[in-house]
Amino acid sequence: MRYVDYVKDQIPCILTHIISMLGCLAFLSAARVNNGIIEILIAVWFLVAFVYLNTRYFFRNRYFKRLLSMLDHLDQKYLLSEVMDCPARADDQIYYAILKASNKSMLERVSQSGREKKEYREYIEQWIHDIKTPIAAMQLIYENNKSGLTKKLLIELEKIRNYTEQALYYARSDTVEKDYLVKEIVLSDAIHKAIAENKQLLLQSHAAVQMENCERIVYTDEKWISFIISQIISNAVKYSEEVPSLSFQAYSERSRVTLCIQDNGIGISESDLPRIFDKGFTGKNGRDSQNSTGIGLYLCNRLCEKLGIGITVTSKCGQGTSVGLDFPKGDFFEVRE
Repeated sequence: MRYVDYVKDQIPCILTHIISMLGCLAFLSAARVNNGIIEILIAVWFLVAFVYLNTRYFFRNRYFKRLLSMLDHLDQKYLLSEVMDCPARADDQIYYAILKASNKSMLERVSQSGREKKEYREYIEQWIHDIKTPIAAMQLIYENNKSGLTKKLLIELEKIRNYTEQALYYARSDTVEKDYLVKEIVLSDAIHKAIAENKQLLLQSHAAVQMENCERIVYTDEKWISFIISQIISNAVKYSEEVPSLSFQAYSERSRVTLCIQDNGIGISESDLPRIFDKGFTGKNGRDSQNSTGIGLYLCNRLCEKLGIGITVTSKCGQGTSVGLDFPKGDFFEVRE
């Protein structure tokens, strides 16, 4: 609280003192009191009023500074009324009661919103698990009735499965820490798993896949990293105007292991690159293809943040796209070449 603002608030009080002083001065003068006594009385009055106003400012300013300091150290600012002491002043107690009541209302609303969000996420997860049963049944029907038509249907079925997996991981992206298991894995195993999940898509497009130095050990969750790689593969095939070519190359540096995934697609414009991880952003390529959701790379970035994996994208229009996944390397283990 600035001293100038405090003085402005005290103007009514100051004016009251001035008017009272003038009235007292007029009365004492009419009573023919000695001028020296009047001067001493006015000086003492002024001194007492000055000391009172400044002392009150000191304690009020210290009180508000303490409140602001408590607020700065709170992660959830709305909990201020729960940690602050009940004030001694009557007017402050009224503000305190108002703050408590409003915070209680907000906490109830936040709790209700959290419950609704949890119920919706649980419903989505259950729905996805239920839909996997007919998907598996349709895949079995294909295996028993292979033909050109069923092969086309299987490709579309694989897309449906990819979209359901994307929805499942999106629903769980807020609670990744409850579902992942960090352990030692071989990068090539996660890559092979992601390729298998996109097998029909890669076969239909006659994609060429190359792997180099991918037999490296990293510490991460195999299921989640396979999903991330799968999304990158899907994007590489989707945004390719010729026969897709995918290159996986891993290399080790002092502090990390990097997996570089390079494609020969149409690339990403320079203006779109800063926003490719934004939720729902499709960019020029997405608008041209009409089948982009803007969720894939957003999910990849979000899951990488949760897993402590760095993700970078470099690209030029017409020259393909390169995605780098940086896995931190601790001093407690050695990376196998």
